This record gives sequence, C-alpha cells and structure tokens, in this order.
Amino acid sequence: MSLNNFFDKDSFPTNASRGILAGFIGGLAGSALKSTVERFLQVRKIDEKSAQVKVMDQLAVKLTGTPIKLENEGIAEQLVNIPLGATVGAVYGYGKRDNTEVNILDGAILGGTTWASTHETSLPLMGLDRSPEKIPLKTQMHELLAHVIFGVTTEVVRGFVNEKLKQRQEEEE
Repeated sequence: MSLNNFFDKDSFPTNASRGILAGFIGGLAGSALKSTVERFLQVRKIDEKSAQVKVMDQLAVKLTGTPIKLENEGIAEQLVNIPLGATVGAVYGYGKRDNTEVNILDGAILGGTTWASTHETSLPLMGLDRSPEKIPLKTQMHELLAHVIFGVTTEVVRGFVNEKLKQRQEEEE
C-alpha cells in the first residue's frame, strides 16, 4: 500500500488516518515524558504500588501463579502506560483530525480529563487506587501536573506529526 492510497487527498479516511497516526505518536511521546516526570514528582507513597503494577500483578498471578518481581515492576508499569497513552492519543488525534492547528489548552484539557477519569474516579472505583479523599492534595496535584504534561506533549507532537504527514502527502501529489 502506498502513502498516496493511505492518504487519499481531502477524504475522510485521509484526515482520520492522519489524525489517528499523529495522535498515536503524540500519545507515545506524552506517555514517555509523563513517566519521566513522575520519577521526580511524588505521585504515590514510596511503598505503594501503582494501579498499573497492581493490574499486571493480578495478570501475572493468573498466568504464572506468582506476582511480578520487585525489580520488574518498572517495566510492567510501562507495559500498561505506553499502550494506554498511545491509545488515548490515537483517539484524541481522531477527534482532532480536521484541526491542524496546535492548541496547548486542548492538550491541557486532555491531560486534566484523563487524570479526572482515572485517578479521581475509575481507579478508586475498581479498587486500584485509594479514594481521592485519602490522598494528600500535594500528591494529587503532582499526578494532575504529570497528566497535563502528558496532554500538552500529546497535542504538540500530534500537531507536528500531522503537519509533516500533510506536507508529505502534498509533495507526493
């Protein structure tokens, strides 16, 4: 399949494909930066496992009968973070498929809503995180900041990749 077929000019599939791919790459970059930032910000108690590690522990126990080894928890966490961030980015990119301009506020909103829909609601409801009332405000703000950084990075990279893909398409025509 050639790029010309993949990015057929001014068609719905073109904008959708370009948006999904640009968002996916943006989500990968956002996840990587968020993970890096979380190493410097206290986003949970030192001895507390992340929701991602808890999920991977449950899966490991079902598959092997034993939880993940302590030295492998960092890798296991990224096995959840990276695909999840890339998927969120791809969905976001699809939603912005017709919007080529970068809007930092949109990225901040993406990060804030991702934080609210996970750490403030769904993870506590699933028993994977403490209730927000039991988490210190400083810790919550660190987690929110990390998610806003994820969202803004996703938006900036999405916009850059989208523009490059669009230029490449125009050059091939």
